[in-house]
Amino acid sequence: MAASLVQHLGTGRRKKAIARIFLRSGKGQITVNGRAFEHYFVSESARAMVRQPLLAAELADKFDVLILANGGGYNGQAGAARLGIARALILFNAELRGKLKGLGLLRRDPRSHERKKYGQKGARKRFQFSKR
Repeated sequence: MAASLVQHLGTGRRKKAIARIFLRSGKGQITVNGRAFEHYFVSESARAMVRQPLLAAELADKFDVLILANGGGYNGQAGAARLGIARALILFNAELRGKLKGLGLLRRDPRSHERKKYGQKGARKRFQFSKR
Protein backbone atom coordinates (compact mmCIF):
# COMPACT_ATOMS: atom_id res chain seq x y z
CA MET A 1 0.00 0.00 0.00
CA ALA A 2 1.36 3.43 -0.94
CA ALA A 3 2.27 5.86 1.81
CA SER A 4 -0.03 8.85 2.08
CA LEU A 5 1.32 12.09 0.64
CA VAL A 6 1.60 14.80 3.27
CA GLN A 7 1.46 18.27 1.77
CA HIS A 8 0.69 21.77 2.99
CA LEU A 9 -1.30 24.08 0.75
CA GLY A 10 -1.10 27.85 0.41
CA THR A 11 -2.58 30.42 -1.94
CA GLY A 12 -0.97 33.74 -2.76
CA ARG A 13 -2.16 36.67 -4.83
CA ARG A 14 -0.38 39.74 -6.21
CA LYS A 15 -1.67 42.17 -8.85
CA LYS A 16 -3.55 39.88 -11.28
CA ALA A 17 -1.46 36.78 -10.46
CA ILE A 18 -2.59 33.80 -8.41
CA ALA A 19 -0.23 31.08 -7.19
CA ARG A 20 -1.27 27.78 -5.60
CA ILE A 21 1.50 26.25 -3.50
CA PHE A 22 2.00 22.60 -2.55
CA LEU A 23 4.73 22.03 0.07
CA ARG A 24 5.87 18.41 0.19
CA SER A 25 8.71 16.92 2.17
CA GLY A 26 11.77 16.53 -0.03
CA LYS A 27 15.19 17.92 -0.87
CA GLY A 28 14.42 21.55 -1.75
CA GLN A 29 13.41 21.24 -5.39
CA ILE A 30 11.10 23.96 -6.74
CA THR A 31 8.88 23.39 -9.78
CA VAL A 32 6.70 26.06 -11.41
CA ASN A 33 3.93 24.98 -13.80
CA GLY A 34 5.80 21.76 -14.59
CA ARG A 35 9.03 23.60 -15.46
CA ALA A 36 12.30 24.01 -13.59
CA PHE A 37 12.38 26.96 -11.21
CA GLU A 38 15.45 28.52 -12.88
CA HIS A 39 13.86 28.31 -16.35
CA TYR A 40 10.53 29.82 -15.31
CA PHE A 41 11.79 32.76 -13.24
CA VAL A 42 14.74 33.98 -15.31
CA SER A 43 15.58 37.04 -13.18
CA GLU A 44 17.54 36.52 -10.00
CA SER A 45 15.36 39.02 -8.10
CA ALA A 46 12.21 36.98 -8.82
CA ARG A 47 13.97 33.77 -7.72
CA ALA A 48 15.15 35.42 -4.50
CA MET A 49 11.61 36.65 -3.83
CA VAL A 50 10.20 33.12 -4.13
CA ARG A 51 12.92 31.59 -1.90
CA GLN A 52 12.65 34.29 0.80
CA PRO A 53 10.09 32.59 3.12
CA LEU A 54 11.92 29.24 2.95
CA LEU A 55 15.26 30.85 3.79
CA ALA A 56 13.71 32.92 6.60
CA ALA A 57 12.24 29.76 8.15
CA GLU A 58 15.52 27.86 7.49
CA LEU A 59 13.58 25.10 5.74
CA ALA A 60 14.88 25.54 2.17
CA ASP A 61 16.31 22.00 1.94
CA LYS A 62 13.45 20.26 3.76
CA PHE A 63 10.58 20.82 1.29
CA ASP A 64 9.90 20.30 -2.39
CA VAL A 65 7.70 23.15 -3.62
CA LEU A 66 5.21 22.77 -6.46
CA ILE A 67 3.88 26.12 -7.70
CA LEU A 68 0.90 26.46 -10.03
CA ALA A 69 0.86 30.09 -11.13
CA ASN A 70 -1.43 31.85 -13.57
CA GLY A 71 -2.38 35.40 -14.47
CA GLY A 72 -0.26 38.51 -14.35
CA GLY A 73 3.43 38.69 -15.20
CA TYR A 74 6.52 37.06 -13.79
CA ASN A 75 7.03 39.58 -10.99
CA GLY A 76 3.40 39.34 -9.92
CA GLN A 77 3.59 35.55 -9.97
CA ALA A 78 6.80 35.62 -7.92
CA GLY A 79 5.13 37.85 -5.31
CA ALA A 80 2.08 35.60 -5.24
CA ALA A 81 4.30 32.53 -4.81
CA ARG A 82 6.13 34.20 -1.92
CA LEU A 83 2.87 34.86 -0.06
CA GLY A 84 1.58 31.36 -0.78
CA ILE A 85 4.77 29.68 0.48
CA ALA A 86 4.66 31.76 3.67
CA ARG A 87 1.04 30.75 4.27
CA ALA A 88 1.82 27.08 3.63
CA LEU A 89 4.75 27.21 6.08
CA ILE A 90 2.39 28.47 8.78
CA LEU A 91 0.16 25.44 8.21
CA PHE A 92 3.26 23.28 8.64
CA ASN A 93 4.39 25.02 11.83
CA ALA A 94 2.35 27.78 13.49
CA GLU A 95 5.38 28.93 15.51
CA LEU A 96 6.90 30.40 12.34
CA ARG A 97 4.12 33.00 12.16
CA GLY A 98 5.90 35.62 14.29
CA LYS A 99 9.11 35.42 12.30
CA LEU A 100 7.40 35.54 8.91
CA LYS A 101 5.06 38.32 9.97
CA GLY A 102 7.96 40.39 11.28
CA LEU A 103 9.61 40.18 7.86
CA GLY A 104 6.36 41.26 6.17
CA LEU A 105 5.94 38.00 4.27
CA LEU A 106 2.32 37.46 5.35
CA ARG A 107 1.05 40.80 4.05
CA ARG A 108 -0.76 40.76 0.73
CA ASP A 109 0.55 43.62 -1.40
CA PRO A 110 -2.57 45.70 -2.18
CA ARG A 111 -1.01 47.61 -5.11
CA SER A 112 -2.72 46.68 -8.32
CA HIS A 113 -3.14 47.81 -11.89
CA GLU A 114 -5.03 51.10 -12.26
CA ARG A 115 -7.48 51.21 -15.12
CA LYS A 116 -7.27 53.55 -18.08
CA LYS A 117 -9.71 56.47 -17.91
CA TYR A 118 -11.72 57.79 -20.84
CA GLY A 119 -10.49 61.02 -22.38
CA GLN A 120 -6.95 60.21 -21.29
CA LYS A 121 -4.03 58.37 -22.78
CA GLY A 122 -3.62 56.04 -19.78
CA ALA A 123 -4.47 55.76 -16.12
CA ARG A 124 -2.75 59.04 -15.21
CA LYS A 125 -1.25 60.38 -18.46
CA ARG A 126 -3.29 63.00 -20.29
CA PHE A 127 -3.34 63.96 -23.94
CA GLN A 128 -1.23 67.02 -24.70
CA PHE A 129 -3.01 70.26 -23.83
CA SER A 130 -3.00 72.99 -26.44
CA LYS A 131 -4.16 76.43 -25.38
CA ARG A 132 -4.39 77.78 -28.96
